[in-house]
Amino acid sequence: MPMNKTVKWLIIFLVFDAIAIGGYFGLRALRSGGAAAGKEVAWVIIDEAYVPKNDVEAFIKTDAENRGALPVHIRNYGSDPGILGRFKGKKYAKPGRRTLEMLNQGLDDYMIVDIRYKSENDREVTRTMLYLFVKGAWIVGDTGELIG
Repeated sequence: MPMNKTVKWLIIFLVFDAIAIGGYFGLRALRSGGAAAGKEVAWVIIDEAYVPKNDVEAFIKTDAENRGALPVHIRNYGSDPGILGRFKGKKYAKPGRRTLEMLNQGLDDYMIVDIRYKSENDREVTRTMLYLFVKGAWIVGDTGELIG
């Protein structure tokens, strides 16, 4: 039985729409950090014996030693743009690299690190820190959390 011309065009139209809608939502998930959210970064314990992998980890270790807060747990996301897009702090909310460069002249790099430690009254505290490498030195750019 031959297919009616109208039915044939309707099927072609529906297949095209399904592909277009799937592509739209797929790209949207990638842009919003959906791909980055799938990557799980492991917690690392910084104690007296830990050898820092970079200057930020060395700063965190030295600061925790000075405050007597060792061991400290960290989750280092590095310079992942998907994670940066999920960061919400006191100064920045879902910034992009260009936003950071515009507001921090001389920015060379950034790093996002979750830090978990016990406070003086034995309460567990978790913070997400945005570190900025500006003019040859790492500084704390903002404190906040990851959303979404």
